[in-house]
Amino acid sequence: MSAAGVAAEDLAAIAELLGREPRGVVAVAHRCRCGRPDVVETAPRLPDGTPFPTTFYLVDPHAAAVVSTLESSGLMREMTQRLADDEDLAAAYTAAHEDYLRRRAALGAVPEIEGVSAGGMPTRVKCLHALVGHALAVGPGVNPFGDEALELLRADPTGWPTTCPHR
Repeated sequence: MSAAGVAAEDLAAIAELLGREPRGVVAVAHRCRCGRPDVVETAPRLPDGTPFPTTFYLVDPHAAAVVSTLESSGLMREMTQRLADDEDLAAAYTAAHEDYLRRRAALGAVPEIEGVSAGGMPTRVKCLHALVGHALAVGPGVNPFGDEALELLRADPTGWPTTCPHR
């Protein structure tokens, strides 16, 4: 195990996926069907001292690419509009924001990013990668837009892979 408690094999797989050495990884938050890491949990302050609000980081390049395709469709603008129109959805998204902040706070306090989660939460949708990473890491029912993006990707035959892209 590394100093952060992450297995050396996982760190090597993450480095291969990212094409660089990972920074601030404290845990593998989700794994691909084949067992390789696809979401990592990252410290709120990187080793060089930089504040890092993205606690759940999508490291798999195939997953990142299909999420980017979904982002380019205009979905984030539509999701943000739905927040203004649907009080229940807005409340669920605010709860996701609070969940994200609680989980990050468990890793350490960083005053520079206090109250800032990721992906635009709680008032807009800015980054589906962060929302999908959160949804994969914590499971369904926590992040409504992360869950929705995953459902859309899984329903699209060119979206989320039905077989492992690493094999």
